[in-house]
Amino acid sequence: MTFSIVITTYNRVSLLRRAVDSAINQTIPCEVIVADDCSTDSTQAYVESLGDRVIYHRNEVNKGHAATVNAGVNQASGEWIKFLDDDDYLATNCIEEMAKAIALCPSAVICSCVAAQVDEHQVELNRTPQLGPGLAFSVPQADIHYGMLLELLPFGTPVQVACSRDAFWKTGGWDSQLDANCDDIDSWVRIAQFGDAIFLNQCLAYRTIWQGAYNHKFAVSKRLDTNILIKEKIYALVNENYRDNLPKMADIQKYLILHWAFVALKQKNFTEFLMLLNKSAFSLMTWKIFLTTVLFRRLHFHTKVIRKFVLN
Repeated sequence: MTFSIVITTYNRVSLLRRAVDSAINQTIPCEVIVADDCSTDSTQAYVESLGDRVIYHRNEVNKGHAATVNAGVNQASGEWIKFLDDDDYLATNCIEEMAKAIALCPSAVICSCVAAQVDEHQVELNRTPQLGPGLAFSVPQADIHYGMLLELLPFGTPVQVACSRDAFWKTGGWDSQLDANCDDIDSWVRIAQFGDAIFLNQCLAYRTIWQGAYNHKFAVSKRLDTNILIKEKIYALVNENYRDNLPKMADIQKYLILHWAFVALKQKNFTEFLMLLNKSAFSLMTWKIFLTTVLFRRLHFHTKVIRKFVLN
């Protein structure tokens, strides 16, 4: 099994150095590709100074995040693609641990892991929660979209995720119409149609939380609209075995409005918080979904769908 790490970048060479270092210093050999969205800083000179340790692709014009991911994957020869944005970085054993898990679950097409969220000084703020028992577990394809719909199985951001290159291209790659606004989650939804999933309860990735992050340029209302669009796509893909127990899409939409109301509150956007709360707060089903996902989701999902396997 071979891996290609695809690092997307645009005008952030100081951060890119850390991402590249984390990729070329993996404990097992892997191909490293830097996909540059036509940077105007010293990115090209830096990457070219690395010689044959890195494959460099540069867009002729600025095309956006999704198109740059696709361009990077197009350069890759690995059987599996590990995604990495320039402001994030990997643990040195990330690829090795993912490769071990995938070898035990050859039907898998997507793999994720726990990530630490760090500030600009690499101080850890928190971690994404573990899911399920043991060091790693697999989820059958028939259960994935149900888990994603009710947020029992969040694959996470690009720094957490790797996927089969063949499955990636079966989906047509990332959608530029969603550029940097759920383009990653949209991709995971579509890739999961082609095989099983793996989640590693190991912290193998580091995501930087800072004002320069791509998703900070979108308003809460814009992110909510896209979130609803993604949920509608997932809803249509849920296996028929779960259909009798699904909430109505209208109730899921109200739950999303409630969720993003609290995001607005966290951002101290009180006007938007009150507006969104008013649209969602008076539905008992909305609060039931909200409490289930926040408080009880992991217990329910673990007992129903997870097949555990153990790593040595």
